[in-house]
This record gives sequence, structure tokens and C-alpha cells, in this order.
Amino acid sequence: MKFSRQSDMADAFSSATSQPFTLEERLHLERLISPIQASAEEQAGGSDVISGLTQIPKSLPPRYFYDDRGSELFEQICDLPDYYLTRTEAAILRRCAGSIAQLTDACEIVELGSGSSTKTRILLDAYNQQGYPLRYLPIDVSGGILESSARDLLKDYPSLQVHGLVATYEQALQKLTPARLPNRMISFLGSSLGNLNSGECDIFFSQITGALQAGEYFLLGIDLHKSKEVLEPAYSDSQGVTAEFNLNMLRHLNRRFKGNFDLAQFEHWAFYNEDQHQIEMHLRSLSEQRVYLRALDLTVEFEAGETIMTEISRKFDLDVMQQYLKARGLEPVQIWTDSNQWFGLLLCQLHPAL
Repeated sequence: MKFSRQSDMADAFSSATSQPFTLEERLHLERLISPIQASAEEQAGGSDVISGLTQIPKSLPPRYFYDDRGSELFEQICDLPDYYLTRTEAAILRRCAGSIAQLTDACEIVELGSGSSTKTRILLDAYNQQGYPLRYLPIDVSGGILESSARDLLKDYPSLQVHGLVATYEQALQKLTPARLPNRMISFLGSSLGNLNSGECDIFFSQITGALQAGEYFLLGIDLHKSKEVLEPAYSDSQGVTAEFNLNMLRHLNRRFKGNFDLAQFEHWAFYNEDQHQIEMHLRSLSEQRVYLRALDLTVEFEAGETIMTEISRKFDLDVMQQYLKARGLEPVQIWTDSNQWFGLLLCQLHPAL
């Protein structure tokens, strides 16, 4: 559907949404996961925690970083002097947001891992300046920060409508209904793609292309190859915020799965694996110990010095990524980067199936 005038778009949007006016009427939240308790599905045998902690070497999915405390700590990390990713991507976004709005026209924004939605404001300002109606669908596993961020946005953008989904990416992408504006853009910023290994990337992009209609957009931010001297301080800051963020995963597991991890018996460890082009973040056991997760009926033994891998953060080549996206039907429309070539932002459009 195309609109000849901006007022046509606004009229159609208002009609479709019954013209809500109050903040509460403009906010809709769906909780697909519980903030404090594992779902029956998560507690079932073969869960990701059980498989991660019973394999050698041990690992845990990074999604367990993000309870409300973890989300707060990540926001603090984003402001640290050594953590170049957020400010570099934000600077690119400030420079290109107007172009993105012009390229996509009126468009609802779906954001995966929305957190504080800070960078989203740059996009909303750009669409607002074009006179487009504003509709935003934040997706995050942390319901607390999602709701507080949504309420702040609704106060600052009187015409904005928010439909928040407290969910994993997979749950939310399956739940998306057709766009209520003429187009849709799913944004995945902060180089969160780097947390997925190559197999998980393939699955993730099949979910993205399955959630988009032909002609809709995908906005991707990726961290690019650079020196170890720049990378390692970003993941092991001198203030200890990243260490606290990493250890908080164990606190989250204790609460969610009724566990007894002793955080004082683990330490944060991060390094750049130059062969794999990825930062690896671990929790290292400081002693021989045994941990029990009652909700999973899982006992885990640790040797002194044994580690749990909690995150990888892959670094990408811009040309290789473009070819990868094209092969999955996501045609790069425009690409932006910074003067250091540290970070890349790619706007892609889903091509019709051949």
C-alpha cells in the first residue's frame, strides 16, 4: 500500500488503531516469558542450561545475562570509555538516520534486544521529522527495562504507539503479526549478531526472513575486525562492571532455577581469540566445587580453574557479510561506517522469493 500524502498515512494509521490518546492506551505489552520463573518448557529435560553445563567445555547461553539487573549493568557498560561499540554505532546512526527514514518511507520499527531503546530515539526522531506515524515494537527478555523504556518513549513522543514483547527473539519473531504501517524494519543493533556462532546465525536469519514480507527492511549493526589492543579493554574494563555483568548470570540462574552458585568462587575472564576473530568471555571456577540447580535437578561439578564460556563476540568483515546477506535474500540497500572502519551499519531489503 502506498500513500500519496503524509496526512493519508496518519489518517489510515489512526483509523487502524482507533485513535488511542492516553499513554496507557498507546502501550501494549505481551509477556511470553516469566520474569522470575522458568516456564514448563524451559524446565523440561534437554534445556539449554542442562546441555551447556553438562558438556565439556561448559557453556551457558548469553540470554541469561539479561535479567533486570543484567540489563542495568549492560547499560553501564555501554557508557564506559573503553567500550567503543555503542558510541561508534550511535554516531553512525545519528549521521544516517534521516537517510534510513527516506529510504524506507513510513515504517514501523521492530527492535530485537531493545534494552533502554537509547539508539531507537535517533530513528524515531528521523521518522518524526519526515512526518511519518510512529509505531515501535521493542523485544527484550527483560520485562522491567522494556516497560520503563517504553513509558519514557511514550512521554517524549506523544503520537508514538508501542507494542512491547517480553520474549526471546525466536518467540517474538514467530508472534509478529503483519505490519500496521506501510512498511516494517526489524533492527538488530549493537553487534548482538556476534553472540551467535555460524550455525546459530543461519537459524537466526531464517527466522528474520520468515518474519519479514518481501520489500520490508532489516537494519543490522556489526562490529568489524580490529586490533586486540582495542578489543580486549572493551570486554574487561578496569572498573569491574563487565566482571559484575558476567557474574550476574550465575545470580540469575540461582533465582530462575533455584540454584546455589557461590559468586565469590568464580571470576570473570575475557580474551580475543585471533584465530576465530572473536572475543570469548568466561567464568572461571576458583576452587573445586559442586553446584545444584534444584528446579532442573542438576548437579554440576567444577575443577579449580575450569571455565564456563558465557559469550562469544564475533568480529566481522563487511564485504563477507554483504555476500552472506545476499545469499539469504536480504539485499543491502546502503551501508554506513565510521572513519576508523570499526563498525558497520547495513540497511537491507528482503527480496521476493524467486
